[in-house]
Amino acid sequence: MRRIIVGISGASGSAYGFMALQALRAIGGVETHLVLSSASKRTIALETDMAPEDFEALADVVHRDDDLAAAISSGSFITDGMLVIPCSMKSASAIAYSMNSNLLVRAADVCLKERRRVVLIVRETPLHLGHLRTLAQLAEIGATILPPIPAMYANPTSVDDIIAHTVGKALDQFGIANELFKRWRSPEK
Repeated sequence: MRRIIVGISGASGSAYGFMALQALRAIGGVETHLVLSSASKRTIALETDMAPEDFEALADVVHRDDDLAAAISSGSFITDGMLVIPCSMKSASAIAYSMNSNLLVRAADVCLKERRRVVLIVRETPLHLGHLRTLAQLAEIGATILPPIPAMYANPTSVDDIIAHTVGKALDQFGIANELFKRWRSPEK
C-alpha cells in the first residue's frame, strides 16, 4: 500500500483538499495521513458548509498540527511524499526555510530531506518578488509547485470541474492513475 501525507493549510481553497481526500479514498490503495493547520479549520468554516471532521473522516490517519512527535515528523516513517492542498504562502515560506513550528511544515521538510515528492498547491495572487523567491527556493530544494490554474481546453462547466483538474494533476505527480479531468488530445483533422 502506498502512503501519502495530505496537508491542508489556511489558504483559500479548502475544497481542493476535500476533493483530494475524496479522490484518494475512491481510488484506493493509498493510506492517507491528514494534517489540518489551525488556520485551515477557520478557512473551512468560512468557505464551506463542512466541518474539519468531514475532512478527517476521509483520511486513514489524522494528526494534530501541534504534534511534532507524530510518525510523519520522522524520516524513518516511510511515505511516498506529501501534498499540501491548498498551500498558503505562510506555509510555503515556512517549508522553504525549514521553520518547523508545526507538523504540516515539519512533515513537508522531512519529505524534502528524504528526497520524497512534495507537491504544493500554492494559493496566492498576485505574487510579489518575495513570493517568487520563496517559490524558487522551494523548487531548488525539490518541491513541485502546482498552482491551481484551470485548463480551459477541458471546457469546465462547474467549479468542481476546475477543482478536479488541479487535484488530478496533483495526483499525477505521485503516479496515481486518475480520471478526474479531461486530458489533452490532438485535435481532430
